[in-house]
Amino acid sequence: MTTTNDIPLRLAVFDCDGTLVDSQHSIIHAMHAASDRHGFDRPGADAVRRVVGLPLEIAMQHLFGVDARVGEDMCLSYKSAFFALREGGAVSEPLYPGVSEVLDRLDRAGWLMGIATGKSMRGLVSTLNTHGLSDRFVTLQTSDVAHGKPHPDMMFKAMSATGAEPGDTVMIGDTTYDMEMARNAGVRAIGVAWGYHEDAELRTAGADVVVHDTHGLTAALLGAV
Repeated sequence: MTTTNDIPLRLAVFDCDGTLVDSQHSIIHAMHAASDRHGFDRPGADAVRRVVGLPLEIAMQHLFGVDARVGEDMCLSYKSAFFALREGGAVSEPLYPGVSEVLDRLDRAGWLMGIATGKSMRGLVSTLNTHGLSDRFVTLQTSDVAHGKPHPDMMFKAMSATGAEPGDTVMIGDTTYDMEMARNAGVRAIGVAWGYHEDAELRTAGADVVVHDTHGLTAALLGAV
């Protein structure tokens, strides 16, 4: 599909946690609450950051080695703890510096923008509303409406919803799961080094380029297609 000017649609799909917002402190708090509730030792902060982006039930299995039934119960405890934080106005999810400017530049350049995240739809919508970003994204893909990363389902759904082709689509994320999802979907992958996985890991997982600030991200995107 093309625009009315016969210019190919350009679609930038962003991860959320660790890419748009730094949500690690709230995620770690909720994960510790779940581990306390079910009698497990609290995982270290780095261990929690390692699983950000995976579907929550998979993250629980990675962190605690639990079966699906226990993992499901722990997911409920995690969600309850996170909801309590949000209800109390205590969720910490600041935008990374320069993110709004990147979105502004892409919007002016005629790009479509979407999100593919391990968050629930409810959590994602709340985050976007908090930062006044709800109208920025034309497609929202979450692990409760699609297969989780690194499965390519979210990318396929984002492209289907917008009419973008793989050659005109790019995934931007901070974890190896994002890079693997992009590769599995046949789209370009840009890693951001300010999130939760290391530069070298992102490259090994298939990043076409890794950027270290939002100026670099803007340059990589506007020259990506």
